[in-house]
Amino acid sequence: MNMMADILLTDGTVVTPNGREKTNIAIRDGRIVAIGDLTNWQADSTVNLTGLHILPGVIDSQVHFREPGMQHKETIEAGSRGAVLGGVTGFFEMPNTNPLTLSEEDLRAKLSIAATSSWCDYAFYLGGSSANRQQTAALERLPGCSGVKIFMGSSFGDLLTDDDDVLRQLLRNGHRRVAVHAEDEARLRERKVIVEESKRVGDHPLWRDEESALIATQKVVSIAEQENRRLHVLHVSTKQEMGFLAHHKRLVSVEVTPHHLSMHAPDCYDELGSFAQMNPPVRSKDHQNALWNAINNGTVDVIGSDHAPHTIDEKQQPYPSSPSGMTGVQTLLPTMLDHVNAGRLSLERLVDLTSAGPARIFGIAGKGRISVGYDADFSIVDMSARRTISNDWIASVSGWTPYHGKTILGWPIHTLIRGQFAVRDEALQARPQTRPIAFTETFTAENL
Repeated sequence: MNMMADILLTDGTVVTPNGREKTNIAIRDGRIVAIGDLTNWQADSTVNLTGLHILPGVIDSQVHFREPGMQHKETIEAGSRGAVLGGVTGFFEMPNTNPLTLSEEDLRAKLSIAATSSWCDYAFYLGGSSANRQQTAALERLPGCSGVKIFMGSSFGDLLTDDDDVLRQLLRNGHRRVAVHAEDEARLRERKVIVEESKRVGDHPLWRDEESALIATQKVVSIAEQENRRLHVLHVSTKQEMGFLAHHKRLVSVEVTPHHLSMHAPDCYDELGSFAQMNPPVRSKDHQNALWNAINNGTVDVIGSDHAPHTIDEKQQPYPSSPSGMTGVQTLLPTMLDHVNAGRLSLERLVDLTSAGPARIFGIAGKGRISVGYDADFSIVDMSARRTISNDWIASVSGWTPYHGKTILGWPIHTLIRGQFAVRDEALQARPQTRPIAFTETFTAENL
């Protein structure tokens, strides 16, 4: 008796929890229903993937899509379109929009935009601040919320949390893992005179120095341990932080970014100027080496892009008036595949960092691995494809990438969202029917 599927994916090299297997996948109603010998299966469509690797869908757990309020820099539609072109099947978006995402109404407004414009599945952070510190325990449980994000530095207004009492209240009030941007605001204010006098973008890591990152990271980890609250430290950039975090993993997960792994000072500032300007900064080679060591020894849990676009005109303003941030969601997977081909990490470790890791630490339901019963989200790549990244390829409203002109070995070919091709043979298809990412800690009947 033949069994029916919507799609059969055949003869690809599948990265499963067992490792790499040349096998077949059957998809029905957006989920994986069989893996292995599909002799007795029939389907409406069969896609042969000989020579390609099938990865569980990449989840970018840190993007800034700027909508609402700053659509001249980015939109949810353009940002997510870039995501699927780059092999990303889901994203968590940050709260520093206009208005800030601080209330249920703010979250619902973003979910409404994404429901009609996003090319992949989505979730949104609520900002944690003095303005809503009494409500975050309830807010973090809302459908479509990926958790609470705290800015200890590099922010403004109600999103800046540089008061220790407020920070403690936020960590005490709630249960889910809290994401944090850890830079010490007092030290940043004290040291800004360095770049106001020099006006050299190469001094960006001198202003936002290692100590500013370490002070904030040590402080927030200490409070989290006292309050028994799980913590996610974003875009860790220094060897000092990695040395400290390696001994505080019981409650703490760690993110690094492709730009901190791929660029280093002073070369990036000499080549790109303020287009390499990020917070926290891209630092010297010894810090980059420490990040790679932390990937290889298991300290790092997740790679997120920190996609944070600004227009070319904005980035060309004289430093330090130029804003910090760069595009990254579309180039996350290509740049990391290039690192795999260069021998810096295994393909299995990359899958752990971009799919299984986010699912594990954030409790994502039904995503993050290729297993029967899971969503049929796939990033399908050609490990031998050589492409040159260009600004013309970038979907972002901002229209640029710091990797312009860089040749990459390893490239996303197809992107499937719950069994629907968003990208096929590197070309956009019809926009899939997307939905909010579901989390096991806030699961409701409507997520089934």
